[in-house]
Amino acid sequence: MGLIGEVLMLPFAPVRGSAWAMKQVLREAERIYYDPATVRAELARLEEQLEAGEITEEEFDRREDELLDRLETAMGSGDTTGNGTGR
Repeated sequence: MGLIGEVLMLPFAPVRGSAWAMKQVLREAERIYYDPATVRAELARLEEQLEAGEITEEEFDRREDELLDRLETAMGSGDTTGNGTGR
């Protein structure tokens, strides 16, 4: 984009900056959501809830399936190391 194009787009700079920031926040949220270490910790908490009688077996099965799907997605992407850092 040339100088004239940049000048014409200048009023939209805050919008472009906001869009970039939202993409960064979304990317970080997805990294945490699919991090294998996070999913494993949630599975452990879920099992503790079941053993303590805080949730039913059906609720456990449903939530465990969701967590295992997340773990499978995370392991399939190969983007994370499982140490909570995503690097």
